Amino acid sequence: MEAEVARPRVVVGIDGSPSSYAALHWAVRYARLLGGTVDAVSAWELPGIYGWSAPAVDMDLDEQQARDQMTRELTEVLGSEAVASVRPLLVHGNAADVLLRAAEGAEALVVGSRGRGGFARALLGSVSRHVTDHASCPVVIVRPGAEPGTD
Repeated sequence: MEAEVARPRVVVGIDGSPSSYAALHWAVRYARLLGGTVDAVSAWELPGIYGWSAPAVDMDLDEQQARDQMTRELTEVLGSEAVASVRPLLVHGNAADVLLRAAEGAEALVVGSRGRGGFARALLGSVSRHVTDHASCPVVIVRPGAEPGTD
């Protein structure tokens, strides 16, 4: 009986920002070169959920809405054919922590240089900075405006 050989895995963080979409394109191209797979990871948190004043929230509904939105975004960014090669992972938690856990054992972790938050003139966002300092695999940071259409 032959043992199944694990394919290289590339993890990419997506958050709806232009630089995360550029990172997604980069990760897909890199995984294709390696003969590997792509895990597109999006972290979500509900603001205020940990405090006493947290509003009553239907977590299942919010999670399903987030999953549907992620699927739509991946299809819009990659196209319906290419999206089939990406495994979407929606994980509840802090973005940096979620990405670091997802990237354990991966060939590379790919992130955009800046996400949806932060200061426009910052070179790196807080998540990209944190994962470069703590990841157990190589980290690739893709700047906004990277040309995604050259496969």
